[in-house]
Amino acid sequence: MSTDRVPHLESLARAVTSCRACPRLVAWREQVAREKRAAFRDEEYWGRPVPGFGDPQARVVIVGLAPAAHGANRTGRMFTGDRSGDWLYASLFRTGFANQPTSVSADDGLELTGAWITAPVRCAPPQNRPTVEERDRCAPFLAEELDLVPWRVAVALGGYGWDAVLRATGWEGRKPVFGHGAEAPLPGGAVLLGSYHVSQQNTFTGRLTEEMLDAVFARAAALAGRGRPDTAPAVHEHRRT
Repeated sequence: MSTDRVPHLESLARAVTSCRACPRLVAWREQVAREKRAAFRDEEYWGRPVPGFGDPQARVVIVGLAPAAHGANRTGRMFTGDRSGDWLYASLFRTGFANQPTSVSADDGLELTGAWITAPVRCAPPQNRPTVEERDRCAPFLAEELDLVPWRVAVALGGYGWDAVLRATGWEGRKPVFGHGAEAPLPGGAVLLGSYHVSQQNTFTGRLTEEMLDAVFARAAALAGRGRPDTAPAVHEHRRT
């Protein structure tokens, strides 16, 4: 699969960006792209579904929720152009996964090493709340992506991403409880790690600190074989973001 991985990921990206399966999401993402936010009124918004981004050989895959209306829906790259992305990429830089600490546009020179970033829902949803039906229509994209990228560790940013990874990997039985720093074994020997989402609600209130986020990615690097064995971060159980 290694020689075919990049073409298959490119084909998947084309399928993602051309998808119009969810009328409500199509209408919303395009409305946002037309009306824009005042600060970005001179920019051309992406306004389409957002494909995954990163290193095709990644051993760590990072799973969020969905593109932000004026973030990835504007820039066309996951977690790019908003405050959540500021936190995420700064941490990835500090922990050795990114070549720079910022992600402001799709052509800013950012490169990831050993990490791939994706989401269960590829269109920006109103109020950041996709319906179950929208989530399920989008699920095959994530499942295919997880088959193509040779990951060993999944970092779920929030309970939504945690549940999505469990569904995509065929988890059966009682679900492990999401929490910051939580770990769960997955089929085939992979590991699922939990982190509070890098939302402004979490970062502004101090519920998620830089040290907490860095500890999760350091643990992911160690489990993926990219660094020395590390002590697992303290677990804070919580069912949602």
